[in-house]
Amino acid sequence: MEAFRVDPKQTTAEEHAEGVRQAQVLFKLNHTMPFTDEYYALVRELFGENLGEGATVMSGLTGVCFDKVRIGRNVLIMNNCLMMSRGGITIEDDAMIAANVQLIANNHDLHDRTILLCKPVHICRNAWIGAGATILPGVTVGENAVVAAGAVVTKDVAPGTIVGGNPARFIKNV
Repeated sequence: MEAFRVDPKQTTAEEHAEGVRQAQVLFKLNHTMPFTDEYYALVRELFGENLGEGATVMSGLTGVCFDKVRIGRNVLIMNNCLMMSRGGITIEDDAMIAANVQLIANNHDLHDRTILLCKPVHICRNAWIGAGATILPGVTVGENAVVAAGAVVTKDVAPGTIVGGNPARFIKNV
């Protein structure tokens, strides 16, 4: 998958305003009592129409470009998730994202570090991402797959498999 390049210096006034709006909503979300109507309203405001029914997003959320995140039905995202979403993040129905997971859909160009290199992250249906795992740009975690706690995933994870380690490697079939 080819990365696409983004030059943040070329951001339009509208894109900048949207980034500021998202940062302010995110701040409010992270400072609001969870499991209240106000909290749920802020989650909906941050993700808009891209939030599936029954999805739960816990506080401590950080990241950018939340308008490029798609969250399916009945997804659970635990505390302190980092979503660097410029390249797009898709989390399909019934997936579970444990605490302190990093979903990274962009990186910096080695030669011009102001340029972002972006590739989407895709978490398929019913996948489970363990605590503290990192999913790097361009990775797809297959349906029913499990990523062990602390794993650093640099390549696609086959459906129905368990991977772990740094870099993540096949451990066994589910």
